[in-house]
Amino acid sequence: MIQRKTLNPEHAKGWQFDEARRVIERFGGTEPSRPVLFETGYGPSGLPHIGTFGEVVRTTFIRRALEQLTGWQTRLVCFSDDMDGLRKVPDNVPNGDSLVPHLGLPLTKIPDPFGTHDSFGEHNNAQLRSFLDGFGFEYEFVSSSAEYASGKFNEGLLRLLKNYDAVMEVMLPTLGEERQKTYSPILPLSPTSGHVLQVPIEITDKQRGLVRFTDEDGKQVETCILDGGAKLQWKPDWGMRWAMLEVDYEMSGKDLIPSAQLSTKICRILGSKPPCIFHYELFLDEEGGKISKSKGNGLSVEEWLRYAPASSLAWFMYGKPKAAKRLHFGVIPRIVEEWSDALAKWEEQDQAQRIRSPLWSIYGGEDPPADDCPSISYSLLLTLAATVGDPNEQVLSGFVARHGNFAESELRPMDKQLIVHALAYYKDFVAPNQKRRHPSRMEAQALQELIDLLDKLPPDSDARTIQNTVYEVGKHYEFASLRDWFRACYEILFGQSEGPRLGSFFHLYGREESLALLKDALKGG
Repeated sequence: MIQRKTLNPEHAKGWQFDEARRVIERFGGTEPSRPVLFETGYGPSGLPHIGTFGEVVRTTFIRRALEQLTGWQTRLVCFSDDMDGLRKVPDNVPNGDSLVPHLGLPLTKIPDPFGTHDSFGEHNNAQLRSFLDGFGFEYEFVSSSAEYASGKFNEGLLRLLKNYDAVMEVMLPTLGEERQKTYSPILPLSPTSGHVLQVPIEITDKQRGLVRFTDEDGKQVETCILDGGAKLQWKPDWGMRWAMLEVDYEMSGKDLIPSAQLSTKICRILGSKPPCIFHYELFLDEEGGKISKSKGNGLSVEEWLRYAPASSLAWFMYGKPKAAKRLHFGVIPRIVEEWSDALAKWEEQDQAQRIRSPLWSIYGGEDPPADDCPSISYSLLLTLAATVGDPNEQVLSGFVARHGNFAESELRPMDKQLIVHALAYYKDFVAPNQKRRHPSRMEAQALQELIDLLDKLPPDSDARTIQNTVYEVGKHYEFASLRDWFRACYEILFGQSEGPRLGSFFHLYGREESLALLKDALKGG
C-alpha cells in the first residue's frame, strides 16, 4: 500500500482522487475506527461481464486513491444476490429445460446445470470469483444466501418491520396501481415449495419477525422471516445491505439512479447513513446506441482479451467514467496504442506526471513492470500482418526482433502476447475488409518520388528521417491535406484507411522490402 507520506496531495488529480476525497469528507477528515468499506454488487443469474469488470476496477481505483491519500485501511466486498428467485431460464446454460421445474427457487437452491457445484448460484459465484481472481483484484466475497441464513441480516429485517409503513410510503408511489395492491418489500419463502414469493404480507409480530401470507396452495400460513425465511425486494435489500454491512462507497450505472435514490431513503429509514454513490455512464455500441444483451451489440471481457492485454481494458475503463463511451471492436487498436504509449513514457516522467497517468491507478501506485511495455506498437503489428504474405507469430516475431536489434529469444513476454493479439485482430477484422486500391495519376507520381528519395537515403537512416521524407513528398503535391496523402498511402499499400507512422513502418519492414512494396503498388500488384 502507498502511504500518505509518499504521495503529495497536490499532485493527486483525477476523478478517482476526487471520489476518494468525498469519502474523506464522509468521515470529517478523521480516520474511522474500522476499515472503509467499498462494495460492488452482482446478480448471479448470469455470468460475469464487462460491466462487472468495470465496476470492480473503477472501485479499486478509488479505493487505492483513498489509501494513497490517507493510509487508511479499506475493504472491498463483492456482494452476490444469490438468494434471488430465478424468474426465467438463461440462454447460455446447458440443459436449460432442466431448470424449468425450479423456477422461483433461490439460485442457491437450484441444481447446477453445469454439474460442477451444489447449486446454480454456487456455480455462478465460483465463476465470479475466478473472474475477479484472474485480474488479481483484492476483495471479499459475500453471499446474500449466507448472510440471510446466518442471521446477519436479522437486525435489518426487524428494523424494516418496525418502519414498515415508512418503507411502503417510499416504494408505493414508484409502482403502478395494480402492483401497489400486491406489493410487499418482504419476499417470504414458501414453507412448502421453497419459492421466493412476491405476495402481500400481514405483520403479526414485529419483535419476533412473524408475518402471515397466502401460500401458493391457497392456504394462509404464518412464518418467521428471520434466519433465511425471507429476503427483501432488491431496492429495499440494497438499502438494508448498506445499513447492515456499513457500506461507505458504491458505484452503479446511470440507469440505476432512481433505484439508488430509493435505496438511500430506505437506508436512512433503517437508521443508517447511506454510502457515497457514484453513477457512471453506460457504454454505447458502434452506432451510438445503448448496448443490450438481447441485441448482442456489446463486447465481452473474453472478446477484449482475445485482441488485447487485460491492462489495456483497465485503461479503457479509467477514462471519463461519467461520459458515455463507445465500446466496440473498433476501439481496441486505439486503446492499446494509448496504453502502450503511456508505458513507454513512464520512465521519463516525474512523480506528478505519473500520478496523473491512468497507469498510476492501474498499477496501484507502483511502477509498471518493465516487461509490460511492448517494444513495438499495435498498429505497426497490424500493418505488418496486412503486408506480409503469410502473417504468423514466427514472421512477426522476426520483424519485432530486428526492429529492436535483439535476438528473437530475447522478445519480451508482452511482445509475444501483443503479436498473438494483433494476429487475431487482423484475421477477424482487417483481413476480411482488406482491399488495396490502385493509385491515381498524382498519387502514382508521389509514390515514384518517394521511391527515388528513399533509395537515396543512407541505409542506416532512422524512422524519423524516413518519416520526414514521406512528409516532404506529400507537400510537393496538391493533396487537400497531408492527412489525405497518408490515407492514400495506407489504402494503396495496405488496403486500410488508417495505419502507423510510415517512417516507423518502413524502418521496421526494411529498406529493400519497403522499396519493393512501393514498386509493387505502382504496378497495381
